[in-house]
Amino acid sequence: MFSTALHLLGFFIRERKKLIILFALFITTLPLKVEEWFRIAAQHYSVGIMRKMMFGKRYFGKGRDDGGPGKEEEEHVEALLAMLSHIYAFSMSDYLPWLRWLDLDGHQRIVCKAMKVINKLHDPIISERIRDWREVEMKSRSRESEDLLDVLISVKDSNGKPLLSEDEIRAQVMELFLTVVDNPYSAAEWALSEMLNQPEMLEKAITEIDSVVGNNTTLLQESHISQLPYIIACAKEALRLHPVTAFNVPHVSTSDCTVAGYFIPKGSNVLLSRFGLGRNPTLWDQPMRFNPDRHLDEKHCDLGETDLRFISFTTGMRGCIGVELGTNMTVMLLGRLLQGFTWKIPHGMEKIDLSTEEGNSMFKAKPLCAHAVPHLNPSLYLSLGQ
Repeated sequence: MFSTALHLLGFFIRERKKLIILFALFITTLPLKVEEWFRIAAQHYSVGIMRKMMFGKRYFGKGRDDGGPGKEEEEHVEALLAMLSHIYAFSMSDYLPWLRWLDLDGHQRIVCKAMKVINKLHDPIISERIRDWREVEMKSRSRESEDLLDVLISVKDSNGKPLLSEDEIRAQVMELFLTVVDNPYSAAEWALSEMLNQPEMLEKAITEIDSVVGNNTTLLQESHISQLPYIIACAKEALRLHPVTAFNVPHVSTSDCTVAGYFIPKGSNVLLSRFGLGRNPTLWDQPMRFNPDRHLDEKHCDLGETDLRFISFTTGMRGCIGVELGTNMTVMLLGRLLQGFTWKIPHGMEKIDLSTEEGNSMFKAKPLCAHAVPHLNPSLYLSLGQ
């Protein structure tokens, strides 16, 4: 099933993706002051792609007349982010279950509210699609899978019965949405922030894009990604230096084991420090410095890290199947931002603030604020909304 799902993920990111970033709104010769809209647009970009792959459409409702997300899409992204922020959060009731009913930290209330919004938006689509498939099967007719939801519904077990129940399909759909919300937008925001503070890197990245894609006549496409090692390296360095969270989700050891000389007894809660691993001075030269060049000699042209010198998509049997998809989404976002605009630090500001949010998450504390001037042919921006 998962090989089929992965195949479809690759297919839809290539053939059916429509970028949701609404840069057509900003076609002007005047500089733009980019504040909240950069982060919000990048978040909607990621979730919009997954909606298109999962449900065959970018919008739950009509969207806005200018092509932007409507009320339902805004609620969807906000609910996913609320859930994601509490997946990694510390909760006393995880260690003292008898306190759970008190909900002392309010986590249960927040997550339940977010799940209610997501279920309100997802469930009607999933239920209707399941009914459609069952009607087709009852009439002994064939039907082609058009999106990832179709794959989840149509996959069969060895007896020809549906492999997944309706509840399992809902859970898979929600999990896939949660996997795409944070990394692409966070990596792009951090990378561009770091590059603005080191203009020679920004210039090098733009030169690479222009040499591969050309300038002012053609938009960056997925077929160009493998020819953009420096852009990939910039995104990868952002993931190393600025992971979305300090620790991985806790795991429990199923047997006694020894790792790096440390004995870990069976039943231990194990948390891996993404922050500590990516900034380990025994693994990285000048670990606190943003330096994309350190990744240019690597064999793999993606954002994965098979040697686990830092954690992006993990590895092994339980590693994320979406390395290619995650690479394409992140590099397309960062690459088109660099291709489409001339970026500068705002007047009166010496450096972009690189402080990190307090708490377990490691998102940028303040949304990126910069000046962006469109410099491509206006028709290229307009084509994004079509």
